Amino acid sequence: MQNIEDIYNQYFGVVYKYLLCLTHDDNFTEELTQDTFFKALKSLNSFKGDCKIQVWLCQIAKHLWFDELKRRKRYTSLEDEEDNLVAFENTELMVIENENRRKLFENIKKLDKTTQEVILLRINGDLSFKEIGEILGKTETWARVTFYRGKQKLKEVEDYGKEKTM
Repeated sequence: MQNIEDIYNQYFGVVYKYLLCLTHDDNFTEELTQDTFFKALKSLNSFKGDCKIQVWLCQIAKHLWFDELKRRKRYTSLEDEEDNLVAFENTELMVIENENRRKLFENIKKLDKTTQEVILLRINGDLSFKEIGEILGKTETWARVTFYRGKQKLKEVEDYGKEKTM
């Protein structure tokens, strides 16, 4: 078994990226990441090795995130992400980019929850398919196929929306 310092150094980036996908807040992500490793330190002796360490850490992180949401009596969804998009001023290109991002998130929330999570981990968290598969307890191939199918569904939704406006 590795010591907590080695685990921290090796998996900090994965846990941080995963939480950033969930929270969309750098400061809060940093705090939750530290809490995750603190909780892991306290329960390291009870880790049975049933899964990879990074999966275990991401499970701890996800539970801490949900606990925090319950504590605050609010639940964040993709709708909140739309509200938090930064309004860019004076640059037409940035306004167009922001509108495209808003439409993307609108379309992503039309997908099933599992596909949403895979797509957000990939595009926001910049995680590899292997990392996504490990975090979600699936294979790399499963993550790749789910992402591909999700992209296809997004394309269909987008194409359908264009047909309606014509």
